[in-house]
Amino acid sequence: MTLRQALREQYHAGLAMLAECVEKCPETVWLEGAHPRTFWRIAFHAAFYTHLYLGQNEEAFQPWPGRREGIHPGLWVQPGEVEPYELPEGAESYGKAEILAYIRFIDALVDPIVDDLNLDSDETGFSWYRNMGKLSHQLMNLRHIQGHVGQLSELLMAKSIDTDWITKSQGLR
Repeated sequence: MTLRQALREQYHAGLAMLAECVEKCPETVWLEGAHPRTFWRIAFHAAFYTHLYLGQNEEAFQPWPGRREGIHPGLWVQPGEVEPYELPEGAESYGKAEILAYIRFIDALVDPIVDDLNLDSDETGFSWYRNMGKLSHQLMNLRHIQGHVGQLSELLMAKSIDTDWITKSQGLR
């Protein structure tokens, strides 16, 4: 097995686990949570940053065509920032079908993007991540998605809804 094959399998598995959390989330739980950490926003955040950091650098990022302007993907306000996480006036949260479509969109990008990554680069390609190589950044991205899958799984388990552990995957259907 090659390193790239392992990265592809683990991205697909992480995205499959994220999709399962979204699929199993009852509508009554979708909007639950203390602002800005509602279930839907955690799922969107996990998808958005997996998508962003999957690529070689900031310039290579192509936004998801279904993304709505003004819905911030973050979960934390940085010191000195104005609260950017409120929904714009008149905007609605993403629905489950939209987030699932986004996850599938990202999953379809995994193989070609991972195959083209320069994993030997000493730079992440993202100005806010310094002193880290590209391979380490990819591993961090996998840890990030799994951390949020863990959050969402725990929220579901609190409602007696179990999720599966997916060891590896070839991609979503």
